[in-house]
Amino acid sequence: MRSEPQPHTAGKMNFLRVAVFLFFATAFLSRCASMMTPTGGPRDSLPPVIVTMLPDNFTTNRPTTNHGKIYIEFNEFVQIKDQQKEFFTSPQMKKKPTITMRGRGIVIQLRDTLLPNTTYALNFGSAIRDNNEGNPLYSMRYVFSTGPEIDSMVMSGYTADSYRADSVSKSFIWFYPADSVEDVASYDSTLFKHQPAVIGRAENNGIFIAQNLKPIPYRIYAVEDTNDNQTYEPGTDQVGFIEGVWNPAEMPDFAMWYDSIRQYVSAEPQLYFRMFTDRAFTRQVLSESQRPKQHQAMLYFSAAHPEIRSLRFDSIPSDRVIIDPQTVGRDTVALWFNMPSSALPDTIKGELIYLKHDTLNRLQPDTVKLKLSWRLIETKEQERAREKLERDRKKAEEAGEPFEEPKQENPFTFNMPTSGDLNPEEHLTVDFDYPLVQADTARILLTRQLEDNTIEDVPVHMVHDTAKLRRWYLRADWVPGGQYTLTIPDSVFRDVAGYANDSIVGKYTVYDPEKFATVKVHVASRDPQMRYIVQLLDGSGSLKQERRDVVAGDIQFNYVPAGEIKFRVIEDRNGNGKWDTGNLVERRQPERTEMYANEAGEDTFATKTNWEIEFTMDMDRIFAPVTMQSLSRMLDERELQRLRREAEKRAKEGPQRKDQQQQNMNNSSFGSAGSMFSNFR
Repeated sequence: MRSEPQPHTAGKMNFLRVAVFLFFATAFLSRCASMMTPTGGPRDSLPPVIVTMLPDNFTTNRPTTNHGKIYIEFNEFVQIKDQQKEFFTSPQMKKKPTITMRGRGIVIQLRDTLLPNTTYALNFGSAIRDNNEGNPLYSMRYVFSTGPEIDSMVMSGYTADSYRADSVSKSFIWFYPADSVEDVASYDSTLFKHQPAVIGRAENNGIFIAQNLKPIPYRIYAVEDTNDNQTYEPGTDQVGFIEGVWNPAEMPDFAMWYDSIRQYVSAEPQLYFRMFTDRAFTRQVLSESQRPKQHQAMLYFSAAHPEIRSLRFDSIPSDRVIIDPQTVGRDTVALWFNMPSSALPDTIKGELIYLKHDTLNRLQPDTVKLKLSWRLIETKEQERAREKLERDRKKAEEAGEPFEEPKQENPFTFNMPTSGDLNPEEHLTVDFDYPLVQADTARILLTRQLEDNTIEDVPVHMVHDTAKLRRWYLRADWVPGGQYTLTIPDSVFRDVAGYANDSIVGKYTVYDPEKFATVKVHVASRDPQMRYIVQLLDGSGSLKQERRDVVAGDIQFNYVPAGEIKFRVIEDRNGNGKWDTGNLVERRQPERTEMYANEAGEDTFATKTNWEIEFTMDMDRIFAPVTMQSLSRMLDERELQRLRREAEKRAKEGPQRKDQQQQNMNNSSFGSAGSMFSNFR
């Protein structure tokens, strides 16, 4: 997904030069606001002010070797915080510069051989802070060139999580000159083979302003560097890419302004990255085998979806081995042995044939000898209980009294609520510790006591989950009013270990619809073939309900608790009922996800008990092509809602908190620069 460029305007170059000048000037403008140092009164909220840079910022024709040192002095003593996370160079240097403290300043020692005719930027992020209060100096940069000029083009953009449809903060933006990398139409290996020529970084709001670009076409990528190693790691870091090449000299104008609340410069985004977590290639191999329980063994594979060709054991018939994948990717497989405990040896020997990657990453059959050992290891509590039992038996024998061994705790375990309110649309879920080999469900009894104390039998049946071997569902026609009693006699269930259940009694009531809200959604779409997924979230963004295979028409969410709700909508292009991530190498974007907002730009809505609330979702509007204007409008609306919530929060905290926040804003050393940036908007 990308934002479409606007027509080129004549004043763009001058505007960008002014914007860049103001961006660099914020630290110097702050000197006007910090000439007088207050004594006493409110705490210091001013960041450090740059006094001297030696050599000067924007120096040209710097040597590629024998660099000397760079000294930056401030008006007060400073500290360096989170250097590993905040500090980076553009372009990246093999040997990272060292930063040390000296007096009221810092000394930077370059350690790498630099490229000729290249503009370098040392980006400090928020690493520089005053020594007393820790006030950060945001967006500090030191720029120089090993050639005769400083590259001065600028480009802006926005990085978003493609599933959550929310900002991705602190992601790196990597720029590659288009003529320096291969054609990426069918197989994109750019991030694995090349180093970016220019690096930008998004702020906490997901907006980035990349500087010191050349007026040439670039291929551009966004990477969320989770491990702070400035290396893209598939499966760990989120990544985003934009189709085609992009020349900053041909991009539309964009506004820049100072965000006085977050205290850094922000901008209208020209580019839009929908970031996703790519699936990393992992060589398939059986990494470990264990036997944690007498009737259970575990096979751990290094990659998802292992292909097992053959599995046999010397002492267990093949029809008595139950294969149970434990994870979505099936990289962990449980084996259950449907045998009496007395028939299971301490060590089970066998053979596994599966497809394993060879040295050329080809899947080839591989045979592994299995040796699965198990022995009972007592816990401290079990040991103490056994020793007490032996003492009691011996004492009874010495006294000539009969000894009756206490009843042992039933090892049959399960997880099922035995009381509470039920959602009639979800039924009862039962998770067993071992797979069942017997379920005499005809003996299960469900009754309902009505208001006149009459009792009626309610038909009930159990359904096995098709994806999870040890999960079952108890289903019935649950209706509000009255109390339900579920009776499961002993020995209805028996598992592979030979354990059987004790009698189980559960008492339940059913949700009263009048204590919940009902949400109706009218879906409009001009494409009858497109399928959508509509998710209902609570105010914090947690998934509560979901409707799949949605087409034009009406859907309904019942039993919605009172409070705030949101909607996430997924464009399910392949109709598989789930969101699909992207693939960087294959240049495949993730399925598009958007947060629903009404015509007023509101994306959070209130519900109350016994309410019926209706919405209309025009999928053609929600999934309209993203332009620079529509993206800016969406971010503006989100910011207005965020500020509105902040105002409501401050109002609840009282006038003292409000006065303190206003005083901090007035004391901000960036106030004058902020007002100047706001004029560009």
